[in-house]
Amino acid sequence: MKRRYFYIIAMLALSSAITSCDDLLDEEPQGNMNEGSYFKNETQLQLYSNSFYTMLDKSPYDKQSDVYVCQDLSDEILGGSHRIVPASGGGWSWSALRNINTLIGHAGECEDTAAVTKYTALARFFRAYFYFDKVKRFGDVPWYDKEMFSDDGDLYKSRDSRETVMTNMLADIDYAIANLPTKEKETSSPFRVNRWAALALKARFCLYEGTYRKYHNLSLKGHDYKFYLEQAADAAGKIIDEGKYKLYSTGSPETDYLNLFAEEDANPDEYILAIKFDYGMGIYHNATAHTLVPTQGRPGLTRKMVNLYLMKDGTRFTDKDDWKTETFTQEVENRDPRLSQSIRTPGYHRIGQTKLLAPDLKVSVTGYQPIKFVQDPTASGGQVDRNGRSTCDLPVLRYGEVLLNYAEAKAELGTITQTDIDKSINVLRDRVAMPHLSLADANANPDPYMSSPEYGFTNVSGTDKGVILEIRRERAIELMQEGFRYDDLMRWKAGKCVDQSIQGMYFAGSGQFDLNGDGTTDVVLYKKGEQKPNVKGAQIYQIGKDIYLSDGDHGYLDYHSHTGDLREGFDENRDYLYPIPINERSLNHNLTQNPGWKDGLTF
Repeated sequence: MKRRYFYIIAMLALSSAITSCDDLLDEEPQGNMNEGSYFKNETQLQLYSNSFYTMLDKSPYDKQSDVYVCQDLSDEILGGSHRIVPASGGGWSWSALRNINTLIGHAGECEDTAAVTKYTALARFFRAYFYFDKVKRFGDVPWYDKEMFSDDGDLYKSRDSRETVMTNMLADIDYAIANLPTKEKETSSPFRVNRWAALALKARFCLYEGTYRKYHNLSLKGHDYKFYLEQAADAAGKIIDEGKYKLYSTGSPETDYLNLFAEEDANPDEYILAIKFDYGMGIYHNATAHTLVPTQGRPGLTRKMVNLYLMKDGTRFTDKDDWKTETFTQEVENRDPRLSQSIRTPGYHRIGQTKLLAPDLKVSVTGYQPIKFVQDPTASGGQVDRNGRSTCDLPVLRYGEVLLNYAEAKAELGTITQTDIDKSINVLRDRVAMPHLSLADANANPDPYMSSPEYGFTNVSGTDKGVILEIRRERAIELMQEGFRYDDLMRWKAGKCVDQSIQGMYFAGSGQFDLNGDGTTDVVLYKKGEQKPNVKGAQIYQIGKDIYLSDGDHGYLDYHSHTGDLREGFDENRDYLYPIPINERSLNHNLTQNPGWKDGLTF
């Protein structure tokens, strides 16, 4: 009964935080705590720490990048003057950190020493998680390791160096690794942070920092980029070699990847840490409606992304002579099974249903309509297709990412072996019955598509260039819609990828098209001046009015070239970091602005 009570309290905290996270954090009774009326037992430590979980990202599925766009492009994708210094907000919020530091400062008042250690470790995990987000966005930031009050002089300190912050993050996460639960009974829930979650977080932020320093040629006093990559590989390797996790698989390579993300309950074998959603308690997210309802974003993969998926035999799609002009039904045939489990392709039907569904151009601006996280239509009491009614649990840390982080860290260090690939990348490929990646073959023949200025990365070099590119391919495919891609571009110093094509599927011209393979017409395109066709049950669009193609009467779906909000380009001297808000610098003159951002302040 006690365990269920804690679960309900955690869900209520999450439910409240989804609607007003800052309000929840501001309402903690700080005065009462300082008087010694709280933090006296493990129950109180747990109940207080439940609010930490509200920091976790509850909508990774809608993050835009070069491979996933919506009808309204984000400011990051539009670039130029669309990106401004905000007056306030902009990610510069510290209330969650104060909450964390409060527990660390008061945990010692609990008489249960084991509980003190456990919840201090939990708080330090979340402090590392909190600061990882800040370092990604702003670079140097002030490090605070105690509860701050308005009269505290350090509240208005200058920004600490990136190295100082990262060193403190490492100390926090290593403490968490050493002191969080490890026993099977204590680590059975994917909704509670344990030692393996701490190792996974360490692998994530050390990989980020190592590759950021490598590709940005960032040399700081202290550790070099290799140190962080070694830490990442070591942490991920411990999970692989010692942990209890494995990829979800029922032996059905054509459906396992799709089903993993649409299941109501997080899979405890693969999900190391997840966010719980629950129909009965009214705790929802919007992943299903995001891809089905025209007012929820009209998202789509870009053709550039679709081109990345290998052929089913392991060869490269972009090595085909006619890859640029293949129609939708041609290009999706015989591809990596994760493609047909990420977007609607011929033969697609909703989970639990049999009716074949074509891509709906009204709800996807590129035509490549996402299906990841799309649930059975009977979920949520049959309301899952409504706005904000999805209830499948969302991954925060999962084993698939750990495998990718391990492989990339080893490749970027230049120490990767075929054995490393076999225990990481090829495990992912086994789930979907794809041929194995060969280290020797990849490095002997790096993919020209993935290293081209039009579609890929121009700054990857060295003897392991080929395998690094293949790991990036695998990462883009496996982690699609999980919120990583934009951050990956930033750490790889590949911001110019944001300026690459975000067009969609190819149409050779007007005509009738069967996109779902059932033998009937799904889409009809006609030209200006022609009579509008009457085809029952089909989507009918006039070229140049209802739909836009890159070359006028033919070409790629090109919605964003005709919206008026034209992309102005990624600024290499500015856009890898976000600006400090104006109000924050006005309050604290010790805060310097990030390079390239003009806020009008002259002190």
